[in-house]
Amino acid sequence: MSRIIRALVACALLGSVTACVVTPPPAPHPSPTPKQIADQRLRQVEGRIDNLARRIDTRVNRGYYPPPQGAALHHRLETIRQEAHDMATQHGGGLSSEEQRVLNQELDSAAHAIGE
Repeated sequence: MSRIIRALVACALLGSVTACVVTPPPAPHPSPTPKQIADQRLRQVEGRIDNLARRIDTRVNRGYYPPPQGAALHHRLETIRQEAHDMATQHGGGLSSEEQRVLNQELDSAAHAIGE
């Protein structure tokens, strides 16, 4: 009988010890640094420029407008891209929210000219 009691006490003790072992909660995701946010803004602007360039190519290939007009639109996009890179150089590689807003306004105008 004492063996059964000892076994039950041992099981209870082991169960209480394992209940005390708690896995720590997962570490919170670190919030992005201002540099990472600025870099992300630049990548978003560049991605939008790339998408518009593909749309120009598609419209030229389908004959919606002649190649010289497509070349002029590409030149406009490359000018905006250069502005973005010039702005990013001033801040160590990224864009401020105000700069991104200004560039997006220019891209909105270019998208309208492309024919959204």
